[in-house]
Amino acid sequence: MADGLSKRYADLLTGSYDCVDRIVLNAYFRMGHHPGGFRVWWRALTGSEDTLDNTHLMRMAGRFSRRLRAYAQAKGIPVVDCPAGERKHDLAEKYLAKTNITEGLFLILVGRAQAPVWEVSGKHHLERKKPLPYVNHYSFHILDPDWGHITIKISGHPPFPAQVILNGHEYVACQARKAGIRFTKEGNCFTHISDAAGLAKIADTLSGQRTIGRLSRVCERWIYTTCLCFALDLEEQKQSGFHYQYSNYQVEYSRNLIFEVGGQMDQVFQALIDRSRVLLDLKTVRTILGYKRRPKYRKRKNKSAEWEVTVEKPTYDLTIFRLHCGKLTLKIYTKGERVLRIETVVHNTKELRCGRSLRYFPEIVIEAKGILERFMNALSCIDQCFIADRMLEQLPAPSQVGKTMVGGIDLNKPRMRWVIEALIALSPSPGGFTASELASRVRVLSQQRESEYGPRRAAYDLKKLRGKKVIRRIGPTRRYESIPKGLRAMTALMVLRNKAIQPLLAAAQELRPSRGAQNPSAIDRHYDTLRAAMQGVFHELGLAA
Repeated sequence: MADGLSKRYADLLTGSYDCVDRIVLNAYFRMGHHPGGFRVWWRALTGSEDTLDNTHLMRMAGRFSRRLRAYAQAKGIPVVDCPAGERKHDLAEKYLAKTNITEGLFLILVGRAQAPVWEVSGKHHLERKKPLPYVNHYSFHILDPDWGHITIKISGHPPFPAQVILNGHEYVACQARKAGIRFTKEGNCFTHISDAAGLAKIADTLSGQRTIGRLSRVCERWIYTTCLCFALDLEEQKQSGFHYQYSNYQVEYSRNLIFEVGGQMDQVFQALIDRSRVLLDLKTVRTILGYKRRPKYRKRKNKSAEWEVTVEKPTYDLTIFRLHCGKLTLKIYTKGERVLRIETVVHNTKELRCGRSLRYFPEIVIEAKGILERFMNALSCIDQCFIADRMLEQLPAPSQVGKTMVGGIDLNKPRMRWVIEALIALSPSPGGFTASELASRVRVLSQQRESEYGPRRAAYDLKKLRGKKVIRRIGPTRRYESIPKGLRAMTALMVLRNKAIQPLLAAAQELRPSRGAQNPSAIDRHYDTLRAAMQGVFHELGLAA
């Protein structure tokens, strides 16, 4: 693995693999999303525009529903109407466990969601209904020989926009079975693998150019003959020239570290969170305690119970380390007993700015992988920080950036300490950060107004950090990213100051002995030992009575 975190704990691992997880593709009929194009398509379908009115559009949606339900009843396929908020994927998993179907459609779920719907006024004038109305969507759950369980969700109203939802782990599992690789799969994760290198090689194929063809083929295999056929039969599709195009909407990419001993995984993960929680200013670390098994879903009566912590005698703890950055999410959490998963979730591929068409899928995966590795490298720097002697001596000295001389870094000044803390908190950000983002974070830490610390002051402080090789500019942009060596040094200085020097100095000035903690942790005992030793040192130096 290329990231620092995987290298650090390599001795504790039996294997690891990267995999594209959830893939969501938008399927759309381009002509049907423009008034003129829709009118041309309607004319090709019906022969004229005389029937282009709201009544006929509603009849088409009604025909979709009637045909679908009649077919499902004849074939014995369950059709379930789902209320708002129901977890449709979990419901599908229950039906999947009971079905005897090995290939093809095994379940249809019906739910309401917003979708574009045309409204026809006088002289066949077309406009989209605003706001977008809630209409029936039909989720076709299908077993594919190459991709396993896939879902195609389609609107019942023309132009029938759809989403195709696939899972990379399902694809890898299907291909691994064909290759004779034995494995144990718990949910969406491989926990035991007979040939870890062979499975990793299969998973890597999802990042290549050939995946574009695989995705296109699986969509074409089912979307016309299994889904759209209830609205337009195959003859009508051919007559009107109805054809879907596909674009990337959501992608998840994960790195899975398989530990030899589950207890070691828990120690590594909990220590990583404890060291990073304050430095990264994490407000979304969510811990769930007290479950008899790994929690999948529980009903919540109201919003106030959403973040509730249940305390029992736990037999399984789940902690989710989560960092949101716009339409991107970075997560670390455990899967099964021995797998630690680090995951990048791209909620909308528009955020990556590398194109959304299906042909850009490999570039999107490469971007997601890069974000994941930068996140893991930042965590590695925070998890194991150090500073060299020469850098400690050179920090206060001036430095040169280009032709400009800039001042040194004095951590005795509160402003620079706030800047360093803000830098560490922003270090895992995908795509780096700007001077304005740094200034905003500094103002939160220092409780200052924008007039006291704005982007211009932040830009000067960033230039000082560039002079000390702590950060660098990303190409020709005005965005910055941390350099691993510099980030480790800054983290070490902040940890030493906040976690070692300050507590010891405070303890040395106590006029009476402290009673200590009732239930001391390991670090409390280390502090007590250091405090007793440092009081003797201060006494000899004449710093303490």
